[in-house]
Amino acid sequence: MMRFTHFLVFLACAAALLPAHAQSGVKTAGTLVIVPAYGEVTLPNDEARATFTIEEQDKDKAAAASRVNMKMKQGVDVIRAGDPQAKLKTHGYYTYPVYADEPAPPRPTGTTRPRQPVGWRVGQYLEMKTLNLADLPKTVAAAQKILALNGLQFGLSEAATAKLDSQRIEASYRNLNERVAAIAKAMGRSPADAVLETVDFEASGAYAPQADMMQAKSMRTTAFKESQAVEEPSFEPGETSLQMRVVGRVKFK
Repeated sequence: MMRFTHFLVFLACAAALLPAHAQSGVKTAGTLVIVPAYGEVTLPNDEARATFTIEEQDKDKAAAASRVNMKMKQGVDVIRAGDPQAKLKTHGYYTYPVYADEPAPPRPTGTTRPRQPVGWRVGQYLEMKTLNLADLPKTVAAAQKILALNGLQFGLSEAATAKLDSQRIEASYRNLNERVAAIAKAMGRSPADAVLETVDFEASGAYAPQADMMQAKSMRTTAFKESQAVEEPSFEPGETSLQMRVVGRVKFK
């Protein structure tokens, strides 16, 4: 009787030492597991993109165009003086006729004479891209004495984007390894038994939707009149986050 009792105790101890999958009777050898993972990294924005504009209106089209040309040149000179490293690009030059607000008088039947403009609107846009965020308020305020600030957006430079992209790949792959280890533990297996067969950094196929987006904070500011002194605006560059989903095909030995 004593020997039989010792044998029962031995069986109980042996069962306690068996892995979880052995106790449950579930075989996990050769199991293929699809493991989704996620990585996100954030960096402060280091680049600003501002859009300036100038518009003039005159009865004389040439006079309006002349003032636009002169003021755009002055604005460009002011911005270059305040931020020599800034990259500038002019675009969107336009010339539109201006018509009287009152409705045109009735015209005799068969008359095809077009309406005559009472003036002309002429304008142009200037884009500015800079990494000098410290002097940005002063540069913008100086330019606003001549040009109007049409829009301002903050984001990451090419160098910062490349750095952030490398970091998010590392973060997503690290999360994948952590999840594989957690799954192995839940199955009563060692992480060393898991063989990573496929890694999909695009999260394409039927695994998971792709998530890759950049969010950048932007703001708009109203320009003052040309003759009025402009106080320096306050800007908050914010930060940008990049996310990545990765899917791994893991097979247990």
